[in-house]
Amino acid sequence: MSPMREAPVVNAVIQARSSSTRLPGKVLRPLGGRSVLGWVVRAAAAAPGVDQVVVATSSDASDDAVAVEAARCGAAVVRGPLDDVLERFAVAVREHPADAVIRLTADCPLLDPALIGQLATLWRAQPSLDYLSTTLVRTLPRGFDAELVRADVLLEQVASAVGAHREHVTSAIYSQPLRYSCAGVVVSPPADDLRVTLDTAEDWELLSAIVDELGDRVGDWRAVVALLRARPELVALNAHVEQKKVGR
Repeated sequence: MSPMREAPVVNAVIQARSSSTRLPGKVLRPLGGRSVLGWVVRAAAAAPGVDQVVVATSSDASDDAVAVEAARCGAAVVRGPLDDVLERFAVAVREHPADAVIRLTADCPLLDPALIGQLATLWRAQPSLDYLSTTLVRTLPRGFDAELVRADVLLEQVASAVGAHREHVTSAIYSQPLRYSCAGVVVSPPADDLRVTLDTAEDWELLSAIVDELGDRVGDWRAVVALLRARPELVALNAHVEQKKVGR
């Protein structure tokens, strides 16, 4: 009998920095008793099928506090260039080897571990996929974004990606569907008109209101959508905010 093959390693890598242009220091803001970054680390750690949680921040002194908070929350920490986010992910893969990484951002405190875990489960069932995400066809609210990339594909991007693709990490992958095998997770009914990410003061007002209503608990996208559908005055708090565009 041949030996059993070990399951592929899937790590969650959270990109985080303090120098946000619209809301500086947002990832360290206290929300419901823990930092915004702490919310994301907790969600990633609770996701079934995630082997390790890594926070990839910059080596700039402005992110020393981010590194300290990430470690305090129980995540491994790697540091790299401030503006080359893709290289930070490369550092994460080199220092914490994995077969695939799930990219998360530190400004999405309500991330749902079940969605993150679903990506890991689906990819392990079909490891030939290069890219799998909750955003390829967006049906979830902005703020439940998670993307899985095969590690070898990610490192290929490190060697070839230029310009804005180095900031956005995965954009050169999903924008080439004839080259890379991509798949997406969708939900029904769609709720992509809602926004629960943190980028502006209005976003902060909404997230604070949601946490006041739902409490300090791990994210649950269904509970968040149900609350916002029942409370249109909350949705109105940041309905006018436009997401920053992905550059080319």
